[in-house]
Amino acid sequence: MASRARAALQDPAPLFAALGDPTRLELVARLCNGGPQSIARLTDGLNLTRQAITKHLRVLAESGLVRGSRTGRESRWELEPRRLEVARGYLDLISQRWDKRLKALEKHLAKMGD
Repeated sequence: MASRARAALQDPAPLFAALGDPTRLELVARLCNGGPQSIARLTDGLNLTRQAITKHLRVLAESGLVRGSRTGRESRWELEPRRLEVARGYLDLISQRWDKRLKALEKHLAKMGD
């Protein structure tokens, strides 16, 4: 049973690894708020080169969080919301498990106090 649960959680592992970097998390937030954007626009206000942003975007693309398209010389990047839903689903599952364990602990402690 534990190995099945571990296997189920491995699918989103690259997703969470990609989101674990502050710069990539910032890029995802920008794409959430601004829709598809060019690398130039994503670089705006960050103290990073376009090349560095491109590397971060590739990691996000490999995890399925973003996708890029080219129009002429411009690359535009957009969020893949379904992958964020996968992350949310796993976080909800973990939260439910914690809630269940905390309720069991609370019930156990209440019995001890009687």
